[in-house]
Amino acid sequence: MPYDAFKKGDAASIEEQFNDYLKHTISIRDTSTKKAKKENLPTGKATTKGLTIPNPSVCFYHGILLGLLSYEDNWIVASNSESGDGYSDILIEYEAADMGIVIEIKYAENKALDAACTEALRQIQDLRYEEKLQLAGMNKILKYGIACYKKQCKVVLSSTE
Repeated sequence: MPYDAFKKGDAASIEEQFNDYLKHTISIRDTSTKKAKKENLPTGKATTKGLTIPNPSVCFYHGILLGLLSYEDNWIVASNSESGDGYSDILIEYEAADMGIVIEIKYAENKALDAACTEALRQIQDLRYEEKLQLAGMNKILKYGIACYKKQCKVVLSSTE
Protein backbone atom coordinates (compact mmCIF):
# COMPACT_ATOMS: atom_id res chain seq x y z
CA MET A 1 0.00 0.00 0.00
CA PRO A 2 1.29 3.48 -0.79
CA TYR A 3 2.19 4.69 2.72
CA ASP A 4 4.33 7.51 1.38
CA ALA A 5 1.50 8.64 -0.87
CA PHE A 6 -0.84 8.86 2.13
CA LYS A 7 1.77 10.86 4.05
CA LYS A 8 2.40 13.21 1.13
CA GLY A 9 -1.24 13.79 0.28
CA ASP A 10 -0.85 12.16 -3.14
CA ALA A 11 -4.42 11.05 -3.80
CA ALA A 12 -3.68 10.15 -7.43
CA SER A 13 -0.97 7.64 -6.43
CA ILE A 14 -3.15 6.14 -3.70
CA GLU A 15 -5.99 5.74 -6.19
CA GLU A 16 -3.75 4.16 -8.82
CA GLN A 17 -2.18 1.69 -6.40
CA PHE A 18 -5.42 0.79 -4.61
CA ASN A 19 -7.17 0.24 -7.97
CA ASP A 20 -4.31 -2.04 -9.00
CA TYR A 21 -4.58 -3.92 -5.70
CA LEU A 22 -8.35 -4.37 -6.07
CA LYS A 23 -8.03 -5.44 -9.69
CA HIS A 24 -5.52 -8.16 -8.86
CA THR A 25 -6.82 -9.47 -5.53
CA ILE A 26 -10.59 -9.35 -5.08
CA SER A 27 -13.63 -10.81 -6.75
CA ILE A 28 -16.74 -8.75 -7.40
CA ARG A 29 -18.51 -11.46 -5.40
CA ASP A 30 -16.59 -10.20 -2.36
CA THR A 31 -18.40 -6.86 -2.66
CA SER A 32 -21.93 -7.99 -3.42
CA THR A 33 -24.85 -7.24 -1.14
CA LYS A 34 -28.51 -6.38 -1.51
CA LYS A 35 -29.12 -2.80 -2.58
CA ALA A 36 -31.19 -2.09 0.52
CA LYS A 37 -28.15 -2.73 2.72
CA LYS A 38 -25.72 -0.32 1.02
CA GLU A 39 -24.62 1.93 3.85
CA ASN A 40 -21.75 2.36 6.21
CA LEU A 41 -22.77 3.29 9.72
CA PRO A 42 -25.53 1.89 11.90
CA THR A 43 -26.68 5.30 13.23
CA GLY A 44 -26.50 9.03 12.55
CA LYS A 45 -26.50 10.97 9.30
CA ALA A 46 -24.97 8.13 7.32
CA THR A 47 -27.86 5.73 7.81
CA THR A 48 -30.12 4.95 4.91
CA LYS A 49 -33.88 4.78 5.40
CA GLY A 50 -33.64 3.74 9.03
CA LEU A 51 -31.43 0.69 8.45
CA THR A 52 -29.46 -0.34 11.49
CA ILE A 53 -26.93 -2.71 9.96
CA PRO A 54 -23.53 -1.83 8.44
CA ASN A 55 -23.09 -1.89 4.69
CA PRO A 56 -21.28 -5.15 3.93
CA SER A 57 -19.64 -3.65 0.82
CA VAL A 58 -18.21 -0.64 2.66
CA CYS A 59 -17.14 -2.87 5.54
CA PHE A 60 -15.24 -5.05 3.06
CA TYR A 61 -13.20 -2.12 1.65
CA HIS A 62 -12.78 -0.65 5.13
CA GLY A 63 -11.27 -3.93 6.33
CA ILE A 64 -8.88 -4.13 3.40
CA LEU A 65 -7.59 -0.60 3.98
CA LEU A 66 -7.39 -1.05 7.72
CA GLY A 67 -5.28 -4.17 7.30
CA LEU A 68 -2.98 -2.64 4.72
CA LEU A 69 -2.44 0.61 6.63
CA SER A 70 -1.83 -1.07 9.98
CA TYR A 71 1.59 -2.32 8.90
CA GLU A 72 3.24 1.09 8.60
CA ASP A 73 5.82 1.70 11.33
CA ASN A 74 5.23 4.69 13.59
CA TRP A 75 1.52 4.95 12.75
CA ILE A 76 -1.23 4.59 15.31
CA VAL A 77 -4.21 3.32 13.31
CA ALA A 78 -7.74 3.27 14.75
CA SER A 79 -10.93 1.91 13.22
CA ASN A 80 -14.35 3.49 13.86
CA SER A 81 -12.82 5.80 16.42
CA GLU A 82 -15.07 8.35 18.09
CA SER A 83 -14.05 11.83 17.02
CA GLY A 84 -16.02 15.05 16.77
CA ASP A 85 -19.69 14.19 16.45
CA GLY A 86 -19.32 10.68 15.08
CA TYR A 87 -17.08 7.75 14.28
CA SER A 88 -14.58 8.06 11.47
CA ASP A 89 -13.79 4.97 9.44
CA ILE A 90 -10.02 5.19 9.92
CA LEU A 91 -7.94 7.65 11.95
CA ILE A 92 -4.14 7.62 11.77
CA GLU A 93 -1.74 9.43 14.06
CA TYR A 94 1.75 9.88 12.66
CA GLU A 95 3.49 11.49 15.60
CA ALA A 96 6.94 11.59 14.00
CA ALA A 97 5.60 14.10 11.46
CA ASP A 98 3.05 15.80 13.76
CA MET A 99 0.44 14.71 11.23
CA GLY A 100 -2.89 12.92 11.25
CA ILE A 101 -4.96 11.23 8.57
CA VAL A 102 -8.75 10.81 8.44
CA ILE A 103 -10.22 8.32 5.98
CA GLU A 104 -13.92 7.99 5.21
CA ILE A 105 -14.98 5.21 2.84
CA LYS A 106 -18.20 5.08 0.81
CA TYR A 107 -19.70 2.55 -1.55
CA ALA A 108 -20.39 4.30 -4.87
CA GLU A 109 -23.85 3.10 -5.80
CA ASN A 110 -24.29 2.96 -9.60
CA LYS A 111 -20.55 3.73 -10.00
CA ALA A 112 -21.04 7.36 -8.83
CA LEU A 113 -17.47 7.57 -7.52
CA ASP A 114 -17.15 11.37 -7.58
CA ALA A 115 -20.42 11.89 -5.69
CA ALA A 116 -19.46 9.30 -3.08
CA CYS A 117 -16.08 10.98 -2.50
CA THR A 118 -17.79 14.34 -2.13
CA GLU A 119 -20.19 12.82 0.41
CA ALA A 120 -17.29 11.23 2.34
CA LEU A 121 -15.43 14.56 2.60
CA ARG A 122 -18.65 16.36 3.56
CA GLN A 123 -19.21 13.83 6.33
CA ILE A 124 -15.65 14.32 7.63
CA GLN A 125 -16.22 18.08 7.68
CA ASP A 126 -19.77 18.10 9.06
CA LEU A 127 -19.04 15.61 11.83
CA ARG A 128 -15.62 17.11 12.63
CA TYR A 129 -13.73 13.82 12.44
CA GLU A 130 -10.37 15.63 12.64
CA GLU A 131 -11.12 16.81 16.20
CA LYS A 132 -9.47 13.84 17.98
CA LEU A 133 -6.30 14.36 15.95
CA GLN A 134 -6.27 18.10 16.68
CA LEU A 135 -6.66 17.40 20.41
CA ALA A 136 -3.69 15.02 20.15
CA GLY A 137 -1.59 17.93 18.83
CA MET A 138 -1.54 17.05 15.14
CA ASN A 139 -0.95 20.28 13.20
CA LYS A 140 -1.35 18.84 9.72
CA ILE A 141 -4.39 16.70 8.99
CA LEU A 142 -5.02 15.01 5.65
CA LYS A 143 -8.62 14.03 4.97
CA TYR A 144 -9.32 11.36 2.38
CA GLY A 145 -12.69 10.52 0.87
CA ILE A 146 -12.45 7.09 -0.74
CA ALA A 147 -15.24 5.71 -2.88
CA CYS A 148 -15.33 2.10 -4.03
CA TYR A 149 -17.41 0.28 -6.61
CA LYS A 150 -16.66 -3.37 -7.31
CA LYS A 151 -12.96 -3.42 -8.33
CA GLN A 152 -12.65 0.36 -8.69
CA CYS A 153 -11.94 3.21 -6.35
CA LYS A 154 -11.58 6.97 -6.39
CA VAL A 155 -9.58 8.93 -3.82
CA VAL A 156 -10.03 12.64 -3.08
CA LEU A 157 -8.00 14.71 -0.62
CA SER A 158 -8.78 17.66 1.61
CA SER A 159 -6.30 18.93 4.21
CA THR A 160 -6.04 21.12 7.29
CA GLU A 161 -2.75 22.82 8.07
